[in-house]
Amino acid sequence: MNEKALILYRDRQENTLLHQMVYLMEHCRGANDRTPENTALLYDCMHGLLEMAGQYGFSGNLWHCYLAHLLVNSENSYSRSCEIRGSVQGTVNQAALHDMRLFKTFYDYDLAGLARWFDVADFEMVLHYESSREESKVYNTRVRDRICTLAARLACARDAEEMKRTLTEFYREYGVGKFGLHKAFRVAQKDGSVQIEPIPNITHVKLSDLIGYEIQKQKLTENTEAFVNGKKANNCLLYGDAGTGKSSCIKAIANEYYDRGLRIIEIYKHQFPYLNDVIAQIKNRNYRFIIYMDDLSFEEFEVEYKYLKAVIEGGLEKKPQNVLIYATSNRRHLIRENFRDKQERDEDLHSRDTVQEKLSLSSRFGVTIYFGSPDKRQFNEIVEGLADRSGLTISREELLQKANQWELSHGGLSGRTAQQFIDYLMGK
Repeated sequence: MNEKALILYRDRQENTLLHQMVYLMEHCRGANDRTPENTALLYDCMHGLLEMAGQYGFSGNLWHCYLAHLLVNSENSYSRSCEIRGSVQGTVNQAALHDMRLFKTFYDYDLAGLARWFDVADFEMVLHYESSREESKVYNTRVRDRICTLAARLACARDAEEMKRTLTEFYREYGVGKFGLHKAFRVAQKDGSVQIEPIPNITHVKLSDLIGYEIQKQKLTENTEAFVNGKKANNCLLYGDAGTGKSSCIKAIANEYYDRGLRIIEIYKHQFPYLNDVIAQIKNRNYRFIIYMDDLSFEEFEVEYKYLKAVIEGGLEKKPQNVLIYATSNRRHLIRENFRDKQERDEDLHSRDTVQEKLSLSSRFGVTIYFGSPDKRQFNEIVEGLADRSGLTISREELLQKANQWELSHGGLSGRTAQQFIDYLMGK
């Protein structure tokens, strides 16, 4: 049996290297098989494994890492059922066990013996590869290390049953495919279709890193906790002054709840017509998704907000239980208003309807959290907290004097201004 006998794990785009390695191990055993073409094929496999290591940052036995990479990225009926939930019942387990028997064979290949038989001593580097810190353009360090650890555990498994249990445990803890291995995503349109693409690295900020705004953080945390626990939760609007930490709170939420199955998808207002396509791709997954809209606001002539209104509440299709919308904005009511909207004598015979139309979007966010600019005392507390965290050795009097001089010419009192000031001092 070879890779063509796989039932569930048959990703043909990713399996080219698998096909080549299996061919070499299963068919190149006689003297007549030691041809220049087959030797070149072995070097092709080496090239593929080394390129994979550079792309993903893998180390150790690259063949084992490659197999683990296939398993954690294969979104099939078994892996999707196990993601976040763990083991499942049903006949699909027989198909999964069948495939694990094949993968057990792949893991047990004597690649060192194959290299000796072809007299290719350089193949040893593939079996004991040391990656550099700069490698990995796709995974962050934590995800990369998880896959390498999984590869080692699968290689040590006694049989296919143990391999299946180990892999199922991975699916339960981290998930499968792009949604399992990444925290945050963006939306793109390629070849006429809407795609959800991973964002490999986001700022690793925690809510505890944000100084002040304790009530705001508590409201956001309570709503998110309810959501990830499968309870009723509301769409959330964070609004208020610029530079007060609204976007940082969303990033912190993505970091702190990733291990509990929460994922963030960022979408811009010109992409709102794609919202239904995005929701269709995520509604049947076992993760919890927050669709995130940063700096959301609309001018009078912009009508994209109508797509958002229909998605949040008002369309015929019910919004999935595993999807919420979080938005940040400097405007409480999101859509620009003017006094003309409220004038009784206006070209619009139903001026009240005009006002209600513009207020209806913000009213569909069940939780609204206000972030106001700090006063002088709060600003100084933020500066001192950031300075302590950065290890700055400067007297309190000098620090606050310089900070107050800085904010006068750099945007006023805000957390962002305080962080920029600390960055300036650190740079010096």
